[in-house]
Amino acid sequence: MARGVKLDIEFGSFGDGWEADNKVSRTDDPKEVLAPEKHRLVFKKEKRRGKPVTLVGEFHLESGEEKALLKRIKKRLGSGGTFKGGWMELQGEKADALRPLLEAEGFRFKR
Repeated sequence: MARGVKLDIEFGSFGDGWEADNKVSRTDDPKEVLAPEKHRLVFKKEKRRGKPVTLVGEFHLESGEEKALLKRIKKRLGSGGTFKGGWMELQGEKADALRPLLEAEGFRFKR
């Protein structure tokens, strides 16, 4: 088995009203696009291969807007990063420097 590959196993129904809760619901609906002031972003910190990564999200923007925002943020912070699943991933612990930049763009945060 290759590294990082997850098995998709589903057990189905067990009878007596019991069902598996690991069913993946996949929708092909495009996500709703929101204005920056309607976003409520949160920060998460993770480690990837022993190095810190700052996650910010969840963004509800068009893909062109996501790429342009990410490019501006990466240039200002001098850091690498990407968008995955509506979340902005930046290399390093950047939450303190990132918050004022996103607030200047019009985004809001949960407390």
